[in-house]
Amino acid sequence: MRRRAVREAALAYAMVLPAFAAFVVFVFYPLAKTVDLGMYRVPPFPGLPSKFVGLSQYASVLSHSQFLAPLWNSTLFVLFTVPTGIVIGLAMAVVAHRELVGIRVFRTIFSSTIATSVAVASVIFFTLLDPTTGLFAYWIGQRGGTGILGNPTWALPAVAVVSIWQNLGFSFILMSAALASVPDDLMEAAAVDGASGSRRFFRVTVPLISPTLFFAAIIGVISGFQTFGQIDLLTAGGPNGHTNVLLYQIYTVFYENADTGTASVMAVALFVILVVLTLVQFAFVHRKVFYAGEG
Repeated sequence: MRRRAVREAALAYAMVLPAFAAFVVFVFYPLAKTVDLGMYRVPPFPGLPSKFVGLSQYASVLSHSQFLAPLWNSTLFVLFTVPTGIVIGLAMAVVAHRELVGIRVFRTIFSSTIATSVAVASVIFFTLLDPTTGLFAYWIGQRGGTGILGNPTWALPAVAVVSIWQNLGFSFILMSAALASVPDDLMEAAAVDGASGSRRFFRVTVPLISPTLFFAAIIGVISGFQTFGQIDLLTAGGPNGHTNVLLYQIYTVFYENADTGTASVMAVALFVILVVLTLVQFAFVHRKVFYAGEG
């Protein structure tokens, strides 16, 4: 029996080893290398060697406006997109959950954006929002000028709308699957007890689909802080840095300024921020999540 247990343990380790090796090569090592690069200050003149400055560069970069301003823009972007995307996706799923004539057509339309890439969605809205030829400028009767994407106040919300629309298909499918898992007998029992439609939704449906809502919130926050394509294609961080989110700032510092040290510090900070936010959500929001079978 002992030999069999040893063989099974050896087999288990052998099967896990390839995945662990890939994780070390593609996750652990790049993360450690990024942390190390953040300790070297790159001189402003090319050709000169980098200088080791230790953690002092972390302190200087993370307290500078070139990091704090993009971080604030990323936070606003997440606040614009995550709650709105979840609410709209849930509303669409509630509508499509009804068995009506032709409802399958609407389900197909609601889920269609899942096949739309970030680039395609950005090009579509860039055309619609064009201040000269865009339909939106024609509808509001304000052609010419900088347009919405050139307006410091409305540029970030406009990009957020693009992201919400592009992710609606995924949100709709996720919420539809959650609604389909709600037992009909519970809804019928609540109706027999005299609960109104809204009361049944908030007291029965929402608690039962709370694990899906929790999952959507975590995924939305992570993807929101990693937004890049919409910003690059629509505004390139403008106007005047009002849409310059953190990931785009890392790209700019690394590729355009060739400052690997500062970019590495920001990348490590973004990783830590996402880990902390995820842990915070698990620590506080997770308590309000209802799982079937819990006592």
